[in-house]
Amino acid sequence: MEEQLIKAAAADTKTSVKQVKAVIQLTEEGNTIPFIARYRKEMTGSLDEVEIRTILEQYTYRKNLEQRKEEVARSITEQQKMTPDIAAAIEAAATLRAVEDIYRPFKQKKRTKASVAKEKGLEPLAKWLLSCPKDAQIDQEAQQYINEQVENTEAALQGAADIVAETIADDAAVRERIRLDMTKYGKIKTELKGEDEKEVFKMYYEYEEPINKIAPHRTLAVNRGESEGVLKVAVSFDEERVIGYLAKKFIRDEQSPAAPILLDAARDAYKRLIRPSVEREVRNELTEAAEERAIHIFSENLKNLLLQPPLKGKVVLAVDPAYRTGCKMAVVDETGKVLAIKVMYPHTGEGKRKEARELFKQLAEEFEADIIAIGNGTASRETEQFVVEMLPSLKKKAAYIIVNEAGASVYSASDIAREEFPHLQVEERSAVSIGRRIQDPLAELVKIDPQSIGVGQYQHDVSQKKLSSSLAFVVETAVNRVGVDVNTASPSLLEHVAGLNKTVAKNIVQYREENGKFTKRSVIKKVPRLGGKTFEQCIGFLRITDGEEPLDRTPIHPESYKETTALLKSLGFKTADIGSEELGAALQAVNTEQIAKELGIGELTLKDIIDSLQKPGRDPRDEMPAPLLKTDVLKMEDLQKGMELQGTVRNVTDFGAFVDIGVKQDGLVHISKLKKGFVKNPFNVVSVGDIVTVWVEAVEAGKGRISLTMVKDESK
Repeated sequence: MEEQLIKAAAADTKTSVKQVKAVIQLTEEGNTIPFIARYRKEMTGSLDEVEIRTILEQYTYRKNLEQRKEEVARSITEQQKMTPDIAAAIEAAATLRAVEDIYRPFKQKKRTKASVAKEKGLEPLAKWLLSCPKDAQIDQEAQQYINEQVENTEAALQGAADIVAETIADDAAVRERIRLDMTKYGKIKTELKGEDEKEVFKMYYEYEEPINKIAPHRTLAVNRGESEGVLKVAVSFDEERVIGYLAKKFIRDEQSPAAPILLDAARDAYKRLIRPSVEREVRNELTEAAEERAIHIFSENLKNLLLQPPLKGKVVLAVDPAYRTGCKMAVVDETGKVLAIKVMYPHTGEGKRKEARELFKQLAEEFEADIIAIGNGTASRETEQFVVEMLPSLKKKAAYIIVNEAGASVYSASDIAREEFPHLQVEERSAVSIGRRIQDPLAELVKIDPQSIGVGQYQHDVSQKKLSSSLAFVVETAVNRVGVDVNTASPSLLEHVAGLNKTVAKNIVQYREENGKFTKRSVIKKVPRLGGKTFEQCIGFLRITDGEEPLDRTPIHPESYKETTALLKSLGFKTADIGSEELGAALQAVNTEQIAKELGIGELTLKDIIDSLQKPGRDPRDEMPAPLLKTDVLKMEDLQKGMELQGTVRNVTDFGAFVDIGVKQDGLVHISKLKKGFVKNPFNVVSVGDIVTVWVEAVEAGKGRISLTMVKDESK
C-alpha cells in the first residue's frame, strides 16, 4: 500500500518515485523543508521548498483517501451490502468526493420521504416500477400495498416514487455526470438584492458568466456580494437536458405504463435532491479554486515584498505622518538602533510649521540622515511636500522614499513592539518600524502578521487557516533563503529559522545578552532547549559574520566543514582566504565531478560549497531592483496623458498591477497593458517591489483613478 501511495504522489506532482521516497523519509526523520531543500539535494534531486511541500501535501491527501476508502468499505460490509462492483468502484475512486458519492446510498440519513416510504413497506413497489414492466396494471399492483399506513393506491405510488427519486439521486455516476455538465454548461447568474450605497458590486447587478470561464477574483467578489446581502446568486442550467439524461438512464422502456411515474420521479430527484447539493458542490469547487488562486497571489506578493533589497549602512529619519496629532519622527542608525524620537506639527498652522522646519533640520543634520522615510498613510502627501521643501536646506544631501506602512499600526500595538520599546508610544513605535522597513524589510516585516501587510487579493474572503499556513511557509522560506545573523537577529526573525520555535529563539537572544556575542557556531549548542536535531536543522541558516571560524559566515553546513577544509587545502588556501579573488579564480577551475569523488561528497553539495566560498556574505536580495529614492514631489493634478514616470509595484492581482508613481493614489496597469502581446499571468511580467517605467493613460481625479500602461506608444 505504501508503495502505491508513493507512486500516486509522484504522478500527482510529476516527480520521480525516488524523489517522493526521499522527501517522505527525510521528513519522517524530523528534517524541515528548508533543511531538506538546501542540504539534501543529492537525495531529492535538487527539489526546492515549494516542490517538497507539494509532495508532502499530495502524499498526505493520498494517505487520507486510502484511509477513507477503508472506512467506507468497512461500513458497507458491516451493513452486508458490499458487492464486487461497489468494492471495485471504491478501489478505483481517485478523489475523496468520488468515495463520498459511492458511500451516499449507504449513509445513515435523517428521516426522508424515501425512508418513511420504506418503513411503510413500499420498496418492492419502487423496484417493480424501476423494472419498467410491460403491459402492467399500475393501480392493480399498487393495490397490494394498501394497509393501515398506506391509505390508497395514490399514496402507495407516491411513496414508491419518493424511493425511486432517492435511488436516482444517490447514484454516484448520475451525480458525477450532472456535476460535470453543470460545470461545463452552467452559468453563474447574479442580480441586485439589497442596498449597495458605494456601488461596489455595480457590475454584478445584472450579470451572467459561464462557470468554466469565471475568473477567480470575480468568484470571490460575487461571494462577498452574496454574504453582504447585496447580491442574489444562482446557477443557471438547462434543466431539460438533465431530465432527458435521467429518463434515458432509468426508463428502460418508454412504452411501459411506469414510464410517466419514473419521469416525474426523475424530475423530483433532480429538483429536490440533486440540484441543490450539486449546485452547492460546484460553487464550493469554484470558491476553493478562487481561494487557492487568491492565496497563491498573496504568497507571491509577500515573498517579493520580504525579499526586497535592504538599504544597508544608511541612517534613516523616519516620519509617521498625521495632521492634528503631529508627525512622529524616529532616527535609526545603520544597525536599526533608535537614536532619537520627536514630534513635529507641520500641518497645524504657520507657527507650528516654522517650529517643525527647525526640528526636522536639527534632527536630519545632527544625525546626518541619508534617507527620509515617509509612511504612506494619512497626511503622507502633505508631509512629502514638506520634506521636499526642506531637502535643499540640509547640509548633507539626502533623498526620500515613500514606505508602504501597511501593518505598522498592528505591529506598534503588539506584544513584540511593547517588549522592544516599552517606553515609547504606539505612534512612535510605528515611526521606528517605518524606518527599519527600508533598512531590512525582512527583519522588520516578520514581526507583523502577514495578513496585515496589505499585498493580498480578497484575503479576508478565503480560508484563514489555509492562508495562515501558506503565508507562514512563505516567511519561513524567505528567512532561510537569506540567512540570519545570530548576533543581531530579533526573536521574531529567529523563530522562522528552520528547526527553531519561539521558545528557543528567545533563549538564543537571552544567552547572547547574558554571555555576549556568539564567536562560533558550535557555541550555539549551549543554548537551553536547543538539542542535537535542532542544531542540525538550524545551524546552516545562522551566520556569525566576525567570529573565530571564517566558515561560520557562510551557508556551508558544519557537517561539511571537514570536506571544505580539505578542498581549500588541495588548492593551497586556508579558511582565512574565503572571499578572496585568488581563491575565487582557483575555485572556478575546479573539476567538480573529480573533486566530489575525491572528497566523498555529492556534486550538488560541492557546487553549493564552491558558491559559498566565492561569495561568503552574498545576500540573494541584492539581485533585486533597489528601492526608488526621490528628491521631488508630484501631485495628481501634474499628471498628463502620455507622461513617462518611474514607479514601484505595490500589489499584483489577476487583472493587473498597482504602481506607486508618487501621487496619493496608486495607478492601475491593466493586464492587457503590462507588455505587448498576450499576458496570461501578470506574475510572469511584474512582482511586488519592482521598479517599472509607466506612461499615464487616463486620470479620473474625481474618482481617484489613474490608468497606466507599461507599453510605450511608438507613434510618438
